[in-house]
Amino acid sequence: MEYSTFGRHVAIDTWGVQFDLLNDAEFLKKEMIEAAEACGATVLGVQAKQFSPQGATVLVLLSESHLSIHTYPERGFAALDCYTCGETVDPQVAIDYMVSVLQPQKVYAKKLVRGVGELEVLDPEIHVPEMASK
Repeated sequence: MEYSTFGRHVAIDTWGVQFDLLNDAEFLKKEMIEAAEACGATVLGVQAKQFSPQGATVLVLLSESHLSIHTYPERGFAALDCYTCGETVDPQVAIDYMVSVLQPQKVYAKKLVRGVGELEVLDPEIHVPEMASK
């Protein structure tokens, strides 16, 4: 069987996320697993670290590659990325899932198409849910 080297890598910076969401490694771990499963990826393992006094890192190892988040709750910031090899698992689905969970005020995103020669850099469409009025 011949395997394709094609892959997609979506990286986003989110700003304006609630402190409590970004400062809970166990919550993020649960949601990251859900995000990986939502895009059809196969979860091989998960590492989560809660930092003191705040912040978290979660890495979801996928058969197709990875999904990760690193947070700075005091700044309302999280960096997320998802890379998947092949045509069948779309990393955009996992990223969109996490955006729906975190509900950031701002998102900056890039998508790399990899494994087909020179890297292609795209601006993906990211759906940012409307913030609930207070």
